[in-house]
Amino acid sequence: SPALLSCSKLAPNSGHSIPALDFSQKNLTRSLYQQLLTILDSICIMPTKEMCNLQSRVLCRFLLIFPSMEICMRVDSLGGYKSINAFVESKLRRFDCMECSFKSLFELMFSEKDNIMYERSDGYRIVKTTYGEAYSAIISKSATLSRLLGDIEKGSVIGIYMNNSIDWIEVFWAVLFCGYRPLLMNLRMEESILMSASISCGVRAVISDSKQFDIMTIRADSIIPDAEAHSEPDQEFGSEILVMSSGTSSNVKVCAYSAEEIKHQIGDSYGIIKRCRLMKKHYKGELKLLTFLPFYHIFGLVAVYIWFAFFSRTFVQLNDLAPQTIVNTIRRHKVTHIFAVPLFWNTVYAQAIRTIKERGENAEKRFNLGMKLAGIPAVGRLVTRFLLKQVRDELFGDSICFMITGGSEIRRQVIEFFNRIGYHLANGYGASEIGITSVELSNRRSWLNNCYVGKPMRSCEYRINDDGVLLVKSSSAAKRIREGNVVYSRDEWFNTKDLAVCKCGHYQIMGRADDVVIGQNGENLNPCLIEPLFDGIGRGVCLISDRKKEANIPTLVISVKPDIRPEKLIEMQQRVNAVLSESGMNRAIVSTVFITDVLIGDNDFKINRSSIAKRYARGELSIVTPDTLKDNDMSSDMLTDQVISIFAAALEKSANEIGPNSDFFSDCGGTSLDYFAMLTAIQQEYGINLTIGDTEKLNTPGRLAECIRAKMNDD
Repeated sequence: SPALLSCSKLAPNSGHSIPALDFSQKNLTRSLYQQLLTILDSICIMPTKEMCNLQSRVLCRFLLIFPSMEICMRVDSLGGYKSINAFVESKLRRFDCMECSFKSLFELMFSEKDNIMYERSDGYRIVKTTYGEAYSAIISKSATLSRLLGDIEKGSVIGIYMNNSIDWIEVFWAVLFCGYRPLLMNLRMEESILMSASISCGVRAVISDSKQFDIMTIRADSIIPDAEAHSEPDQEFGSEILVMSSGTSSNVKVCAYSAEEIKHQIGDSYGIIKRCRLMKKHYKGELKLLTFLPFYHIFGLVAVYIWFAFFSRTFVQLNDLAPQTIVNTIRRHKVTHIFAVPLFWNTVYAQAIRTIKERGENAEKRFNLGMKLAGIPAVGRLVTRFLLKQVRDELFGDSICFMITGGSEIRRQVIEFFNRIGYHLANGYGASEIGITSVELSNRRSWLNNCYVGKPMRSCEYRINDDGVLLVKSSSAAKRIREGNVVYSRDEWFNTKDLAVCKCGHYQIMGRADDVVIGQNGENLNPCLIEPLFDGIGRGVCLISDRKKEANIPTLVISVKPDIRPEKLIEMQQRVNAVLSESGMNRAIVSTVFITDVLIGDNDFKINRSSIAKRYARGELSIVTPDTLKDNDMSSDMLTDQVISIFAAALEKSANEIGPNSDFFSDCGGTSLDYFAMLTAIQQEYGINLTIGDTEKLNTPGRLAECIRAKMNDD
């Protein structure tokens, strides 16, 4: 009623002019909502405690009356149903009435022929592909693929070595359509390990978009659609999908999923959208997923592709993984859902904080105040919506509805940052062997910001054993796992080797059991709890056990920049000692080493502590001390040589043609596009930011090297 939302009664003697509500428009609910936002805009300039309480009370009263206001927008891509719940439920009922096979799943996934399945940017154009167009392409490509594979026996394993693209989706289904079992090959894995795992499971051929293998290799672009192919599938589909583990453990596992396990995974996703309105929320009638996670990874295959292809939603392609490309793609395509690993969120968070600090002390103070207010339950959501809107606008914009992180541990301050600025970032859990088994669906900030992974999905059960390790029992887990030449069927309870705790039915992952370091006094040191204490020191911190001596010695391994100055390293050691002393860890951790190696390699998406410990024991890490830095101090000439190499790569010239004083434009013939590409490479290589003011006179390698050194020493 008008009385309920009357602001004049809530704000007596405020001295501010507050717009009156108008009830004359036909669409009363939406009119009230828009007018309420106008009112709250006015209130936001009133910093008093009374006005903060007013904001909270007004919005809360409105949301009590219209709790689903923001998601009542009409969606026209639901097969004639009024809600996505009803739409998905109808497809699941149809699945129940069909044979449980990938053939049935194929028909259901591509049943909404007019829905947009895939979008990608091509210059100034956005190229869209419907489910119907992809369906036809899969059938016609299947005929060509069948001929290319020749006499290879049906049911054999065919590897797919491709980046995310619409071609990946079409090849994936074409392999199944032809009666073969696709092996989703991990592009980030070392080639020798990859081929060993592939050969062990009997790969007969590989379809690749980039690489030639020693076995039969078919280029993806050679699978040209056959116009005379049958319009409907009339043959037996492949019976399994084979998924590789991430390769961060010592042995690669190949996990086999039949249509039955995938069906349970889809059923779990229906449970998610029933319980969580944000997961199914559309923006302007559309739900679009960013294809950041590789489809060959269980997280990308199930949570991104299979779940949302069954929902007939849209996928948005990333042309590359450059930070600006990601941001531009999200904004341009109005992406609504982002599922990614912690490395992605950490990078975005670090860049955002760096940008805020570069804007000066006042901007940083306003941001910190906004973040503090956003954590107050009474006014937090109002502050988030209005005061932190600029931060959202400069990140992903306001189209984002739901985000998930998973695959490894995420720092609390990172997940808290995204949730406080107005996004919804939840933590999920799963593994190659068990699929996706939980995601935190609560809106409570305490669950979200403490990195809980929620309750097990309906096809799963969780149990914590006496050692604090999480055990999972699931009908959606892989039915068979191959590890080298050993094959074993699904156990009743799968030992995840992840430490976990449970509170009110919600689970929290505390790290890997085999990463725990045993101290000299027998105490257990959990890296996931200790490493965050050193955030901001160096490029990353890793706690390992030094086994080079008879006793295990807990050792902090800290990655630093290659050209760090001796005095900077001494200062860093002092900061480490101070943290150890303040936290009471100085007796447990008595060894610290600094290395110039990165902790997360190009082919990794999380820290592999076991691998780092082995490399340290073998003496393969580049350890630095203040004394070695003084003896081998990187001169300005060495840094200049590195910059010259980056100049040369951007200009496609030989480094011998470029000198320290060569001007990028007048001497080297570079263009402005070349120059900005070079600056992007510099920023990524050295982890610095260059402002417009910085770059005005940085046209030579020598000047740019001086600027890099100054900024790195200021970090």
